[in-house]
Amino acid sequence: MKKLLAEFLGTFVLVLFGCGAAVLAGAHIGFAGIALAFGLAVFVMAYAVGNISGGHFNPAVSVGLACAGRFGWRDLPMYVVAQLVGAAAAAGVLYTIATGTVGGGVDVGGFAANIIQGDYTLAAALTTEIVLTFVFLIVIIGATAREAFQKFAGAAIGLALVAIHLVSIPVTNTSVNPARSVSQALFATDPAAMCQLWIFIVAPIAGAIIAGLTWRYLMEVKAKPKAKK
Repeated sequence: MKKLLAEFLGTFVLVLFGCGAAVLAGAHIGFAGIALAFGLAVFVMAYAVGNISGGHFNPAVSVGLACAGRFGWRDLPMYVVAQLVGAAAAAGVLYTIATGTVGGGVDVGGFAANIIQGDYTLAAALTTEIVLTFVFLIVIIGATAREAFQKFAGAAIGLALVAIHLVSIPVTNTSVNPARSVSQALFATDPAAMCQLWIFIVAPIAGAIIAGLTWRYLMEVKAKPKAKK
């Protein structure tokens, strides 16, 4: 229960800070500010509750870690549920804030939902989400490996998420996290948010699976057996 509560809280803060920056302050802080908000949210929550649950805050991360042999498949369903509930709760709070002004609040049409942007194609969106989720998982798995400087893992992961957002906000509004995508689609009034939601569930999961298997079978440093005396 402590682990699930930590995942709920971490995902809640990630969505509230990251999507909140986009919905409430995006016009003032731009892509760079939004990217920084997402990265900082992961950074602070990784150190706050990561020691309890591992600090996944993302179904794709949980799946990727399971594929890499670093997380138990038995615990995966409940982690995903906790992440989805945490994200949805944060989106509900954000919706209440965004619509809670005398003038009716900000425009919540897109509500920072993941929608293919501009003239980009479906192929471009899928490629973006699969590749960047792959990179994100490689960073997470590598930074938390026994051979790594684990004290700096939160910083590496947070900075990776900042860079990912800087690249992909103009293409997909950046998912790499199905929980974040689902939560925003629930409240967005733009029908494209729900119609395109499948992209932002399938692509991040696919990228995570590829990363987990790549690390496990091609990149993991195996401990050398101790020589017999």
